[in-house]
Amino acid sequence: MRMLLVEDNEGLGDAVNRHLRNAGHSVEWVRSGEDALEACAHERFDAVILDLTLPGRDGLSVIAELRRARSAVPVLVVTARSEIDDKISLLDLGADDYLVKPFDLRELEARLRALLRRPAGQTTSVGVFGNVAVDLAGHAVTVAGRSVDLGRREFRLLEILLSRPGAVVQKEQLMAQLFSFDEMVSTNALELYVSRLRRKLEGSSVEIGTVRGAGYVARVRDAG
Repeated sequence: MRMLLVEDNEGLGDAVNRHLRNAGHSVEWVRSGEDALEACAHERFDAVILDLTLPGRDGLSVIAELRRARSAVPVLVVTARSEIDDKISLLDLGADDYLVKPFDLRELEARLRALLRRPAGQTTSVGVFGNVAVDLAGHAVTVAGRSVDLGRREFRLLEILLSRPGAVVQKEQLMAQLFSFDEMVSTNALELYVSRLRRKLEGSSVEIGTVRGAGYVARVRDAG
């Protein structure tokens, strides 16, 4: 995904930039509201990570200008204001979500994934695939209304596969997204998570198929 990071704090900006790039995203990092609007005017982004407190034009005015220009790009606000006095203003102006500093970079990525999975205009992070409902924000899965207990990596695996139902996801891509660079794991670990996920989804509309020599694919069957 192509991300625009708007953050004037060098330490935080560098950490977010590196984390998102390591996760496989393309990131353009700017440090002011004016540069953010200029970037959005000339390029298409899948999401904007926007600090509220910026030199010159602040984050609120950036959101307002984007929405006046009828840009539908998802905006995730990050702010140091612990009370979030401006929460209502943020949502009214057109922000899609927010995080309070300091935050866990993994939570930032999870919030972004939830935003990126939403069709335009959708205000829920719940995806429905036959009789399987996946709540990306709440990290919860149900099958025919019954809660399914998935571990963090099992949930992430399901999320990746269901982001493009019917499309084959390469083993190498799954390994890169499920495990960090400093973890010494083999494809056997991936196969173990796939096996666990299949077992927990037995009887559901979602089938995890193996494509020999390539990877895995999520197929959604008719719930009826």
